Amino acid sequence: MSRSRPRVRACWLGSVPYRQAWDLQAELVGELRSGAGVDTLLLLEHPHVFTMGKAAVPEHLLWDEAERARRDVEVVWSDRGGEATYHGPGQLVGYPVVDLARLEVTIPRYLQLLERSLIEFLGSLGVDSEPGAPGLTGVWRRDEKLAAIGIKLNRSVVSHGFALNLTTDLAYFQGIVPCGHADLRPTSVEAVTGRRIDTEKAAGGYSRNFADVFGVDLDWVESSSLIAAGGASSRL
Repeated sequence: MSRSRPRVRACWLGSVPYRQAWDLQAELVGELRSGAGVDTLLLLEHPHVFTMGKAAVPEHLLWDEAERARRDVEVVWSDRGGEATYHGPGQLVGYPVVDLARLEVTIPRYLQLLERSLIEFLGSLGVDSEPGAPGLTGVWRRDEKLAAIGIKLNRSVVSHGFALNLTTDLAYFQGIVPCGHADLRPTSVEAVTGRRIDTEKAAGGYSRNFADVFGVDLDWVESSSLIAAGGASSRL
């Protein structure tokens, strides 16, 4: 008798400030660690923000406070891995908050699967991509980065995730040293193909690749039902 596939709740949140999505992830992590939670895939966009991971240093910020204010860019020092990155409109952000023990996946394998899910989705858009060379995380096209990956592990529960540039304004990356590499620059699906892809539609398309690669079934819920759980998420 074949074993049933694990089920993961999926939700499109729309545009959510970084700190509020961070609070929601913390709530979901706590629920999973208590044994009462549900594995969840959050898909969303962020308003303009530079996020600084645990390996970031102040020198990775290239725009001063006045320039950041002029461009309406927030700075948030985050607990995810990695250095500095940019989030903004036209970028698909995915935060799988899942218990790797329940999915029977190790951290190295999880990162490989996350990269593969993005590579397969990009392939469906006609974009060839690949994992980074040793020491370079994310998904790349030649020497340009299409998707950044940064995660946090809390015992067996993982949070944070990826940011895939669809129609992202790449000029904003000039305000940071992206992922600590000044000589390696980002690109986007639009820059590569000339196509403008709606972020919400991309979320639906990517979710199918996520489900296929991780071997799970997705249960879509409305953002209002997730928000109704209370706590930090009630502020979304």
